[in-house]
Amino acid sequence: MPGGRLTQQERQQIAVGLADGLAYAEIARRLGRPTSTVTREVMRNGGPTAYRADLAHRATEQRTHRRRKPVPRGAQAPAQAHGRDADAVREYVETFTTLLMQQGLPKMTARVLTCLWTTDAGSLTASELARRLQVSPASVSKAIAFLEGLGLVRRERDERRRERYVVDDDIWYQSTLAGARSQAQLAETARQGVRVLGAGTPAAVRLENIARFVDFISESIVRAAEQARDILSSKER
Repeated sequence: MPGGRLTQQERQQIAVGLADGLAYAEIARRLGRPTSTVTREVMRNGGPTAYRADLAHRATEQRTHRRRKPVPRGAQAPAQAHGRDADAVREYVETFTTLLMQQGLPKMTARVLTCLWTTDAGSLTASELARRLQVSPASVSKAIAFLEGLGLVRRERDERRRERYVVDDDIWYQSTLAGARSQAQLAETARQGVRVLGAGTPAAVRLENIARFVDFISESIVRAAEQARDILSSKER
């Protein structure tokens, strides 16, 4: 409806229009909305080059939630551990999830990772994740597989032989090393191009420079990761 809130489908149409290089007025005409509505929507959510429909819709839901009236006494969310403010925790989780989505993670993957990061235990079973996020076990399984591929979670069995998904300090170290190995593969592939395109040619020189740059960065990352682990481990002793 022209006077109502933008729907997620309309936001997707805005994103498509921006990608096609359409003017705000044309996008608005196709939606049957005022041009000012489209302009405000885009500028509020990253501008024409960074606008993403899913993130814009999520941001709007968060703003709407914050404008709602306070929950009456006696109807608050269940008490949090360590005396935490339940509303503050929920808002923080939403903020962190949105940030991970902005950095490229799919929505469900971002939700699962944030849930693991913000639990005191640092690990949860598939059923615990599904219950906390109110999603299907299949959705959790798919997200975990994605995160394992990035080296951001690992699996282990607890005393009841249940599979748990774990995030801890060592995960960051291993994930960083995995990223460095990926960069090393990029450097090696670039050097293969040097041999194929002929050393000394403009394209080959460009690829050689890429390889040298990536080598330097990946080696620096590995050294920094090892140093950080040693320093942090010594502080915990």
